[in-house]
Amino acid sequence: MDGEETWDDARELFEALHDHTGPDAYTAVLEPWLARAEGAYREELVEGVALLVRTTADGLDGRCQDPLWELYALSRVSDLLLLPCQPPGDPDEPSTATVTTAQYLELFGRLGMTPFEETEAFDPFLHEIVEVDQTEDPDEPIRITGLVWPGLRHGSLLFNRAGVRVRAGVRHAERGVADRSPLYWSHRRRHRPTVDLSQGWGHNSQWRTDFRVDLRTATGDEVNVCANGEGIDVPWTGALLTPDERWELLRHRCLLRTPVKAAEMAETPRWQEEFFPFGWRLPTA
Repeated sequence: MDGEETWDDARELFEALHDHTGPDAYTAVLEPWLARAEGAYREELVEGVALLVRTTADGLDGRCQDPLWELYALSRVSDLLLLPCQPPGDPDEPSTATVTTAQYLELFGRLGMTPFEETEAFDPFLHEIVEVDQTEDPDEPIRITGLVWPGLRHGSLLFNRAGVRVRAGVRHAERGVADRSPLYWSHRRRHRPTVDLSQGWGHNSQWRTDFRVDLRTATGDEVNVCANGEGIDVPWTGALLTPDERWELLRHRCLLRTPVKAAEMAETPRWQEEFFPFGWRLPTA
């Protein structure tokens, strides 16, 4: 999003929040940014999302690149603001800007997003597992027991999944894996490792990362629709995941249980962070 009227981009907001050390981040950082960005920036964001949704079926319009980058930068803002909601991580981790849930929703609501807090049934499209309460019955399905943070949509586009606590048998969601293994397509969590395509790039290059596009439409879910890969049946060399495990990694963005061939994978250092599912798509059938 270029031009004099839209210079107040999400990267600028992220950096201002990241550097903020005083109290009341909403008044000091978010309100001034919103006052500048709510006009032309919001309009371009709304138009960009609409263009993404319209063109994903037949191949992205070239004009979608800026919205993909901008949505990614906004997701980094969201990641930063949600850190205080999450279970404790490294005790030496520096503190971050803190806002209330109402202020978080105010920020993204004024950019055209709608919150959701559906917790009647667990849905990997809508819900990110934050904590697992393991049941004695290994076959007990995943059931939501609490909301940690709300999710956000922009029309049919999923922007951010709701964080939830769940109760489940080990054959559905394993404590220590479903809630602590590396989370893909996310830049930062306080309580677990994350893997996204910005990591390892320089200060400027990392912001040229595409946002993962998931759509919920009248005809069904479309997951990672901008991926360039050939589908989840194409194995990652050496990953040794089963087709079901690859399907779950794509839908849940993390492993749910210890993989069947974990012992073989353990020969590769940091194997849980090496699956590289970013090009995977659900079968069209």
